[in-house]
Amino acid sequence: MAHVEDQGGTRRDFLYVATGAAGAVTAGAAIWPLVNQMNPAADVQALSSIQVDIAGVEVGSQITVKFLGKPVFIRRRTPEEIEAARETPVSELKDPLARNANHAAEDPALDENRTMDEAGEWLLMTGVCTHLGCIPLGEAGDFGGWFCPCHGSHYDTSGRIRKGPAPENLPIPVAQFVSETVVELG
Repeated sequence: MAHVEDQGGTRRDFLYVATGAAGAVTAGAAIWPLVNQMNPAADVQALSSIQVDIAGVEVGSQITVKFLGKPVFIRRRTPEEIEAARETPVSELKDPLARNANHAAEDPALDENRTMDEAGEWLLMTGVCTHLGCIPLGEAGDFGGWFCPCHGSHYDTSGRIRKGPAPENLPIPVAQFVSETVVELG
């Protein structure tokens, strides 16, 4: 009689393990599509790095390109814009950090830490207001940079928040010059 109970216990153990394994596989199959939907779409992955020809950008103008689903402003600044940005002390800024992915996170928001070149002619930044995600208007606002009309955030000619509810400077994505007239984002 003891022999029959041992076999029944073994069968019962097998059924528990088999049922648990089947349940785990079924749960994994049900959850996987939910997890997988959080991965970037194929079109976004394909654009994780883009090159932009800036040869036609005149001094004092800007172009806007779409990168990872967001607008990126590429501005060729005038000497006056550069001078105004470089004369502003960090102590007058709402956000003292550069917010430049090409620099250390703790770098101060000096104009030199936000531009693409030493001369400061090229400024490249994500064009999304750090308050609620609106798109600021260029060459506008109290500081001659960008102005977000939705809630009144004013950015200077270096994309640093100076007035209004936005908490941070406009962020600068990873970017580099690959030639004198081509910038690579990503």
